[in-house]
Amino acid sequence: MQSLTCMSLSSSPHTFLKPNLNPLVTSTNLRPSLPLKRRTCFTTKALLSSTKELVLKDFQERRALKIITGLQNFNKDNVASVVTAADKGGATHVDIACDPELVKLALSLTSRPVCVSSVDPAAFPAAVEAGALMVEIGNYDSFYEKGIIFTPEQILGLTKETRRILPSVVLSVTVPHTLSLPDQVKLAESLEQEGVDIIQTEGGKGSNPTKSGVLGLIEKATPTLAAAYSISRAVKIPVMCSSGISAVTAPMAITSGAAGVGVGSAINRLNDVVAMIAEVRSIANSLQTPLQMYPAHEMETHSHTQ
Repeated sequence: MQSLTCMSLSSSPHTFLKPNLNPLVTSTNLRPSLPLKRRTCFTTKALLSSTKELVLKDFQERRALKIITGLQNFNKDNVASVVTAADKGGATHVDIACDPELVKLALSLTSRPVCVSSVDPAAFPAAVEAGALMVEIGNYDSFYEKGIIFTPEQILGLTKETRRILPSVVLSVTVPHTLSLPDQVKLAESLEQEGVDIIQTEGGKGSNPTKSGVLGLIEKATPTLAAAYSISRAVKIPVMCSSGISAVTAPMAITSGAAGVGVGSAINRLNDVVAMIAEVRSIANSLQTPLQMYPAHEMETHSHTQ
């Protein structure tokens, strides 16, 4: 791998990832750099490592909150509102459609790491060049509405192609709720072997609560909570619990073994930015619990000692 020209790092996580110098993108067009001086320069490997640490830090601390605008949401006004709410409400990451212009818009509104979602690996490099620090194969809801589902073989194929194109970028992959729970676990294990960094669960739109209020919120989150519980005990990489998550069920996701939660419709359905901020803040506050002290694999042991 080629080394990059020396540069200083500021407090902003994006200042050293200029479009023509982003080390996350494999490029054959970079000119050979000058010899690096030990006392002042960083190698490409160091840049990649620090970038990955930045993106994964909140997952390691088991308090990640990713706000999702939607894989096919290209409405700049709506995306701007949701990203603003995520930033001001205390989210740790934002997840937007895979579009370079949307990435630039998001980065003008927040310093949070930006994730882009797509089911087309070829679309990722341009978004990463624009400043995205994480890519997601997932957020399939818009496809389910059209009767399109993804098989484990298709998802593994998309994952392998993404890793080929972007070998060092943080990669999250959603395990479809359309699979049985044992098959979700099996796919998650295969994805971990392919070098995926984060597994995302889902199930919200596939769940139809029969109760209202708090009971309904818990009922709606049951499928994704069950997936997070099962998958987190089968893999060593972080699990993000998504779909149907609210301030009521976010702490349950962490208790179930998740390292963070992904929230979309609970924010997107609101038409007022102030209301969006309040909802994000409510979910963020719900994650600030003593449960963060215990790694996922220690949760059961600790509970038995009480």
